[in-house]
Amino acid sequence: MSGVSRHYLLAAGGTGGHLIPAFALAVELEARGHHVALITDERGSHLPGKPPSLVTHVLPAGRLGKNPLHWPKGIGAILEGRRMALRLFEGFQPAAVIGFGGYPAFPALWAATGADVPSVIHEQNAVLGRVNRFLAGRVDAIATSYRETVRLKARHLDKVHVIGNPIRAEVLALRELPFPPFSEDGLLRVLVTGGSQGAGVLSQVVPDGLAMLPTALRNRLQVTQQCRPEDIEAVRNRYASHDIPAELGTYFENMAERLADAHLFIGRAGASTVAELTGVGRPAILVPLPIATDDHQAFNTGEICAAGGGRMIRQDDFTAAELAKQIQAIAMHPHTLANAAHAAWNCGYPNATRDLADLVEGFGGAPLMDIIRIADLAEASVATQGAPA
Repeated sequence: MSGVSRHYLLAAGGTGGHLIPAFALAVELEARGHHVALITDERGSHLPGKPPSLVTHVLPAGRLGKNPLHWPKGIGAILEGRRMALRLFEGFQPAAVIGFGGYPAFPALWAATGADVPSVIHEQNAVLGRVNRFLAGRVDAIATSYRETVRLKARHLDKVHVIGNPIRAEVLALRELPFPPFSEDGLLRVLVTGGSQGAGVLSQVVPDGLAMLPTALRNRLQVTQQCRPEDIEAVRNRYASHDIPAELGTYFENMAERLADAHLFIGRAGASTVAELTGVGRPAILVPLPIATDDHQAFNTGEICAAGGGRMIRQDDFTAAELAKQIQAIAMHPHTLANAAHAAWNCGYPNATRDLADLVEGFGGAPLMDIIRIADLAEASVATQGAPA
């Protein structure tokens, strides 16, 4: 820490994927003695987990969708958001503006790049998002969560820093704990989630897939599954018909505790989910959301699957039989599961919050810190990498 208190402005879309790393950075910067404020939309201002001390500003943020008839309204909102951001700069005087993607981040970053305020963007996914793609040539630094980021142009590699994706402190605290004991006759604890609202396909497939496991493995199952409210009774009945003990809920507040006890995770491949799985070291069977923009959830599985810490199943191929097959491959023997857990752990970036804060602190004070340069990867085919099969 430089010992000098400065002001930093964070800008993020209103979803957990954008805001969880922003919250983590805010806590770290405040702990270092800096003043931090957040720009987001109405959803983000009420998202659970927001630090109580984080002053939040809701600014207009228009979208430019596929229908040109909606563009004038979207452009008007963006321009108004930019004007409001510039007025905020006058009073707050940020040493830097840090964007985490999403349309609500765009007006503030656009204002910063036009007002000579230092700017950084952080990309949580393995595909550079649309707003970050537009801003990549204008900002001072680009922090990425993966060593290979699709849609990142080679000419921007000289300002890229591989940071990782900051995760919640209570989850990161689990990293140094041992993997839960798993023996030939011990319980196999499975955690199933599909995001904040659950996923219908998981409710349909997972109970039947677990029921297809060999008897010796099926009889040792203990399942915790997050479901959509409209699915929960049907899922409960399905588990009961298979005689598989399962705790179901529409939302689990103590997700860190659930993850700590889990031997195997089954769910979507959102950026925060993958970062937490690798941060803690939990084997996973990942089913990317097929409608995710630019297929980014499939790309998010690349590192953990290549290392042997996870397996990816496309939703079109996500059947009970395929799930049972993949579970057996990863969890039939204790040493196989433990090896997968260690492989996932090796993919984690436990210092992501610290490193991002170090990068940010380089603005308005000491020279910009060079965390992990990847300019030497300029020859890599980052921008043209094909989607996982």
